[in-house]
Amino acid sequence: MKKKWLGLMAGVISLLAFPASAFAADGGATNVELTAGLNSVFVFLAALLVFFMQAGFALLEAGSVRMKNAGHVAGKTFLTFGISIVAFWALGFGLAFGNGNSFFGFEGFFLSGDNASGSFDSLSAYDVPTTIMFLFHLSFAAVSLAIACGGMAERAKLSVYIVFGLLFTIVIYPIVAHWVWGGGWLGALGMQDFAGSTVVHLTGATAALVATILLKPRLGKYNKDGKPNSIPGHNQVLSVLGVFIIWIGWFGFNPGSTISALTDGFFGFVALNTNIAAAAGALAALLISWAVLGKADIPSMLNGILAAFVAITGACAFVEPWAAVVIGAVAGTITFFTAQWFDRKGIDDPVYAFSVHGIAGMWGAVSTGLFAAPRLVEITGVGKAGLFYGGGFGQLGVQLLGLIGTFAFVLVISFIILYIMKVTMGIRVTEEEELMGLDISEHGTYGYPEQMKLLVESEGKSPEFRSGSKTTPGSDASL
Repeated sequence: MKKKWLGLMAGVISLLAFPASAFAADGGATNVELTAGLNSVFVFLAALLVFFMQAGFALLEAGSVRMKNAGHVAGKTFLTFGISIVAFWALGFGLAFGNGNSFFGFEGFFLSGDNASGSFDSLSAYDVPTTIMFLFHLSFAAVSLAIACGGMAERAKLSVYIVFGLLFTIVIYPIVAHWVWGGGWLGALGMQDFAGSTVVHLTGATAALVATILLKPRLGKYNKDGKPNSIPGHNQVLSVLGVFIIWIGWFGFNPGSTISALTDGFFGFVALNTNIAAAAGALAALLISWAVLGKADIPSMLNGILAAFVAITGACAFVEPWAAVVIGAVAGTITFFTAQWFDRKGIDDPVYAFSVHGIAGMWGAVSTGLFAAPRLVEITGVGKAGLFYGGGFGQLGVQLLGLIGTFAFVLVISFIILYIMKVTMGIRVTEEEELMGLDISEHGTYGYPEQMKLLVESEGKSPEFRSGSKTTPGSDASL
């Protein structure tokens, strides 16, 4: 029975991979067709894994905020996901990978199918249909936007996610992607960013930093003397489950970026580096938090995992496993300290987006300039060996130029967009709406209606949950 089912599954996969050749008159597929079909299925499944990371982000962010905002934060994940799909299909994909100059693409807008493949010379080296490559790169763009929106949690208007989400996916992310992956100037210099430490994570995190600063801290976060107060998330279990889903999804992110299930199985090596780096980040962050705080802090461990993933994302194909462990451990450590430093400096980032994705993204970019191994550089065909392998400062210089250029570009454009939005439409909810929670103020109902009703009634309030009537200012900000 098992053999029967395995045979049936293999047949279904074969039909999905190369349906035309399955019914060809000659009765079989050529090796070229088989290779293209298997690679196409491989990339398609990798895209689905990265799409599934959105579920992880929803759980992670919802668990990291207060109960009165949990439904809003989880729901806006689907909102920004939908925005990224439409915007990237219409304009973003063409700007990122369409034929153009060293700064952006001119062709491939409103993708109509594989007949448009001639507009994407940067993708011509792969035997995967353009439509599947679109899905794969769309999943990356959606992750970057999710990161950018993370720093806005608990006080941004819903309309901000819509307007900024559209502009980020059209004006910001595609330009950086083109610079590195679409035939742009950083790619020509040999910048090593295999799956997006810089393109995806630093880009999203820098936008999140700008939003966090312009929105200003949440009510009750800082005392009059500037000392920060802890505003813990309402459910660590959701956050843990979210990070586990993200862990699984990252096997689509990094190994999927090899765009091949065949050749010498190089995606397995990338998966190895990805996995051990994340484990090293988890252990390092937990031990550091235990030493500094006197307790083994679970949120710090989760941030350490994510930071390690971010750092190894750009380096996973260029470094040996021992270096992956070092990169992951360093990422987990620096994220713990930078998160605390930003908190003390008055930057209220509820999900630590810039520490986890920005600082760790910078470290990931720098790390290949240090640890890139000659044999792996030869396999990937990108850049040169790192400083510690006798490659000198050349590759390190390219990496620094790439991260500085990306940070500066995203910082300036994000500030211009968000500042204009701030003075025209406003980007922050009112004090009253923030106190009652964005679940009720933006959507008219709580994500946890029964529990929130009990909490509010214990405070002497009795809001009409269905009508969304406003609670009295001064209600407990920790709800």
